[in-house]
Amino acid sequence: MSEPQSIDVIVIGAGAVGENVAGRVVERGLSAVLVESDLIGGECSYWACMPSKALLRPGTVLNAARGVAGAREAVTGPLDAQQVLERRTSFTSGWDDSSQEEWVTSTGIALERGWAKLTGEREVVISHDDGSETIYRANHAVVLATGSTPTVPPIDGLAGLDYWTTREATSAKEIPASLAVLGGGVAGVELAQAYARLGAEVTVIARSGILGNYPKEASGLVLDALRGEGLTVLTDTATNAVRQEDGGFVLDVGDGRTVTAEKLLVSTGRHPHTAGLGLEGIGLDPTTLSRDATGRVPDAGGWLYAVGDAGGVVQLTHQGKYEARTTGDAIAARARGTLGDTAADWSAYASTADRSAVPQVVFTDPEIAMVGRTLEQAREDGVNASETSLEIAVAGSALHSDGYKGWAQMVVDEDRKVLVGVTFAGPEVSEMLHAATIAIVGEVPLDRLWHAVPAYPTVSEVWLRLLEKYGL
Repeated sequence: MSEPQSIDVIVIGAGAVGENVAGRVVERGLSAVLVESDLIGGECSYWACMPSKALLRPGTVLNAARGVAGAREAVTGPLDAQQVLERRTSFTSGWDDSSQEEWVTSTGIALERGWAKLTGEREVVISHDDGSETIYRANHAVVLATGSTPTVPPIDGLAGLDYWTTREATSAKEIPASLAVLGGGVAGVELAQAYARLGAEVTVIARSGILGNYPKEASGLVLDALRGEGLTVLTDTATNAVRQEDGGFVLDVGDGRTVTAEKLLVSTGRHPHTAGLGLEGIGLDPTTLSRDATGRVPDAGGWLYAVGDAGGVVQLTHQGKYEARTTGDAIAARARGTLGDTAADWSAYASTADRSAVPQVVFTDPEIAMVGRTLEQAREDGVNASETSLEIAVAGSALHSDGYKGWAQMVVDEDRKVLVGVTFAGPEVSEMLHAATIAIVGEVPLDRLWHAVPAYPTVSEVWLRLLEKYGL
């Protein structure tokens, strides 16, 4: 085995989050190595954010055209599934990460392809495909940016079957005749709609409702849309057993009912990918790993950090990249001796927004866009909160599409008179989300927000209607 190589920062995982950490510390004058056993760019680039949204977008555009008189008459056919798949593939660069590798090396970041394992304080051993090993010892920090992995439910018969996870669903080469989707969360519902619009007969099976982390008024609009497009959505339905039969899948959903489909997508959540990293050897439980606002893992001696899904706080790419920036800056500041053990809220070194200002979008059609807390979450956090909600029915929505259906809600901290949560549901509402994010992060007082006049006629006029209904 070779002698350890010294470097300032070791980043395990070269997805979007790991790339951002490494890039940030190098920009701040430190040296860094990225370690990756799969494609550089990670899940988001090849099997999640980008390909899934590429599968969804053509159907959304087609539906938007059909929603406006004069345009709908010009639409003469369904989606071209093969063209959609080819466009999807273009966004993944054909699952070729050579351009990402070029970016890494051009920034001065060292790259090691292989499997990393912590073997001691600030020490990592990398195992390569050829059987060789490389050892690195970090001068300042080791960062875990290993993402997350699918959580597979303990359903009788499921283990060992050739089912899809989101990886197979986003990289498929053809559209199956039928698809059963196990799970009513964001990924499952998005892919269910995408595949239905591409020609598959789709059944969604959810143990409770769909999109349970969002207000029911918002998720209800999505549920109505899915059912209106011909998808079968079974809510409050358990899957008791699964088997393969005649080249397809048969799911027992209780009361003598079964669901059959050519393909089965299991999309029942994800958990941090922290197994196999050697954490047990340094006294840490990989199943309960946590991080502070700067990314540091408590009780690890001050040198170990976790960001993105691996940190277990928020499983969203954009929020992981935000954590990567704050953590990279914190590592560099500590290396300079200008930052102690803690960092002030909203400083460059603390991912404070993780607690109360996380923006998230469900890219179904209609969309759900939410930032901050729901009314229930705010009250659970001890906030004296009120809610104001209404249907989106303004000049801009009427112009957007015939029969536009939307809903909006704002959650107000009544003691401080600032927003702590905003939700929009409707076609293309994600483009209004950043305004809400700014209002929450900036703690803009409602009486000042009243002076932010929405342009007419846009869907953003719903802001005015919400504030009017609130009483301003």
